[in-house]
Amino acid sequence: MSEVSISDYLLTHLERGGTVPMNRQLYGLLRDGILGGAILPGLRVPPSRALAADLGVSRNTVTYAYDQLIAEGYLEARTGDGTYVADTEPDMARLPAALTGDAATADGGAGSLLSGRGERLLSGTGASSAQWGAFMPGIPDITRFPNEVWSKLQARHWRRIAPGLLTYGDGAGYLPLREAIASHLRTARSVNCTAEQVIVTSGTHQSIQLASTLLGEMGDTAWVEDPCYWGTRNVIRSSGLAPLPLPVDEEGMQLPEEALRTPPRFIFVTPSHQYPLGPVMSLARRRLLLEYAARHKVWVVEDDYDSEFRYSGPPLASLQGLDSNERVIYLGTFSKTLFPGLRIGFMVVPSALAPRFARANAELFRDGQSFLHAVLADFMNEGHFSSHVRKMRQLYAERLACLQAAIRHELGDIATISGGDAGLHLALGLPTGTNDVAISQAAKVRGILTRPLSAYYAEPTSARPGLMLGYAAVSTESIPPLFAELAQEIRGQLCHLDTRA
Repeated sequence: MSEVSISDYLLTHLERGGTVPMNRQLYGLLRDGILGGAILPGLRVPPSRALAADLGVSRNTVTYAYDQLIAEGYLEARTGDGTYVADTEPDMARLPAALTGDAATADGGAGSLLSGRGERLLSGTGASSAQWGAFMPGIPDITRFPNEVWSKLQARHWRRIAPGLLTYGDGAGYLPLREAIASHLRTARSVNCTAEQVIVTSGTHQSIQLASTLLGEMGDTAWVEDPCYWGTRNVIRSSGLAPLPLPVDEEGMQLPEEALRTPPRFIFVTPSHQYPLGPVMSLARRRLLLEYAARHKVWVVEDDYDSEFRYSGPPLASLQGLDSNERVIYLGTFSKTLFPGLRIGFMVVPSALAPRFARANAELFRDGQSFLHAVLADFMNEGHFSSHVRKMRQLYAERLACLQAAIRHELGDIATISGGDAGLHLALGLPTGTNDVAISQAAKVRGILTRPLSAYYAEPTSARPGLMLGYAAVSTESIPPLFAELAQEIRGQLCHLDTRA
């Protein structure tokens, strides 16, 4: 191709009056021609004045395209000699031959773009694109959040913003927030801690990843409840640990003799309100768990995700509060008490580990939400947090009672209810053989969101069918008619079950 044919090439492809500016079109056509081999290395391109005349555009248009191509290495300007197409052809001879056979697909399987670890992670995902509506579990009523109070607290900080709130944060989090969290935990959850032990994170997932990374090695065993929160299992697995599911009964995670003979590195539990079934770990089992962890140097990770909302009896003390050997890592979050989009959680670690956890948190995640931390600290210190929790506890208790009544009315003794003493959801148990996945999918078509209980089990063979029903974000008056619709789908599925039987 000569200089003249470059002009012809451009004249053929330029779009007059198009939406793309002429200088960008010219740049793109020359670049694509060079990359595609239509314009060869070493070719001298027309002078900017001549090309502008050939194309009927301003010289500035051509100059822009040339300057951009020179800056990116496609063209090179030679003083006194014009502008030439640069030689950017890669030396393919230096590259080893492409892998073939098993070596080419060992990481991700045939045709996969992901690693084997990535494929395993995505095979067990549970996050949904729909996060608001009846009966989505784990979602608080964000319409009742005191927006005006929060807005005023934000405005107060903006009026005299401290520079430190707009840069990267301390690895442990904003100190006044950590002090507020520690004070609250000591009073409300019987957690033994100081502000120095509190590490502020973006939520439970980050907290689990941080603990797994700092305290575990690749391949270490981690006991998890079965069923359990899918996110816990996936973060553990993605961190290189090997989750070992242990069954749950009415006293929480079981500790079978066979498992006790081989101590793990971690034990992940939800002792105050087991997720998703809801039992409370008995005191005897808590003490056994802590004694076992102390003897064998096991780390116990306590996820206290929704214990602010307990509807029968006084609040339960945390597992961490019973620990005298500093083997418990305590996790909490504001997603259930305030709103999930806030993305602020926290962990309480033993004093000796706190500085290293703070340093690792800064190194891995570079926290920068100090402004939100400051607003939340004020929200807690001025009493708004405890006031909001009290109001929502009363409201959620009312909605729970309404949902339980609707279940009894619509299904009678067909279904069982568990986990109704605390939290934002209950587990609806269904007869063996029920296709809870099909019910959940059919309900979604009706605009009703629920999760199949079987999806929370590690193995399909041990899974119990049922539905996870969140009631916190559903108005009391809406619960009966909406559950009536869901009950139609359940009864329809049970009819198919009877037919097959």
